[in-house]
Amino acid sequence: MKAMVLAAGAGTRLRPLTYQTPKPMLPVVNRPVLHHVLDNLLRHGVKDVMVNLYAHADQVRGYCGDGSRWSLRVRYSHEPKLLGTAGAIKKTGDFFSDGPFLVMSGDGLSDIDLSEMLRFHKKHKSFATMAVKAVDCRFDYGVTLTDNSGRIKGFLEKPSWGDIFSNKVNTGIYLLEPELLRLIPKNQIYDFGHQLWPKLLKLRKPIFAYETKAYWCDVGNLSEYRKCQVDSLDGKVRINIPGAQIRQGVWVEKGASISPKAVLRAPCLIGKGCRIEAGAKIGPYTVIGDRSRIASQAELKNCILFDNVTVGGNVELSNCILGANGSVKENIAVYEAAVLNMRQ
Repeated sequence: MKAMVLAAGAGTRLRPLTYQTPKPMLPVVNRPVLHHVLDNLLRHGVKDVMVNLYAHADQVRGYCGDGSRWSLRVRYSHEPKLLGTAGAIKKTGDFFSDGPFLVMSGDGLSDIDLSEMLRFHKKHKSFATMAVKAVDCRFDYGVTLTDNSGRIKGFLEKPSWGDIFSNKVNTGIYLLEPELLRLIPKNQIYDFGHQLWPKLLKLRKPIFAYETKAYWCDVGNLSEYRKCQVDSLDGKVRINIPGAQIRQGVWVEKGASISPKAVLRAPCLIGKGCRIEAGAKIGPYTVIGDRSRIASQAELKNCILFDNVTVGGNVELSNCILGANGSVKENIAVYEAAVLNMRQ
């Protein structure tokens, strides 16, 4: 089976982080979200992947390469102008002509059982299958209405509390038959949610919702980004946390130098080549990116540090996100801040 990974989004709701880092490349436990997506595709037997690109395309290509680090074959489709989620697939249609294929969001963290989804798709002789997830709050997502068999009967875009029909949201994970490509116009901006799915419904195509109980988080804004980091450290999602677990909930990657007088509070992750000085306190719920330096008496709680970050002595950070190469100098306290390349 083949897969399309949508990685061209601009990530406007994650600014300022996405000014320099494309959304699929934002690190979750020191690996880009896209890395975890490719891990899950490999886990379920996918071998060939197409990735569409737009913002910071060189970063995605540079990291994923030809896919050999995952034993995948990865190809790319660059979009000088965004074509929309469905338009992106139309552009690469020949790649998917030989059987049902997956569509995944490059910025969605999930351990969904794609093999089970394929079995569901085949059993129901579905033309297009959407993975849906029951959520507590329906305000931020459109919901999907189904009958008892799972066949999709309608959609509600970001309903109010008065719309009590369903709490099953579209995860952006799809399994599609290649004949569907004929229904997408060429060289046009065309979207799954607003155009293609309603079109399939109007044409009375057999479209089904596969309800997953697996973990799913749309890394679409800063609060969701923080949440998926915490959930990963808590083991709520099946992903590979790098490094050796030196004790319960504390992971340390190769080449990290940690003073015996530093305090590591679980859960936390220390990246490759980091230096943690005496008296520094790391955690809980803190991830330190590769080659970062945390000076003496600094304290970090609920923080995400990208690679090559320097935190000076006696700095106190709480609920902060520091972008790559950021620097926070000595004797300062920062709370509830998303900061990119901070220099003070």
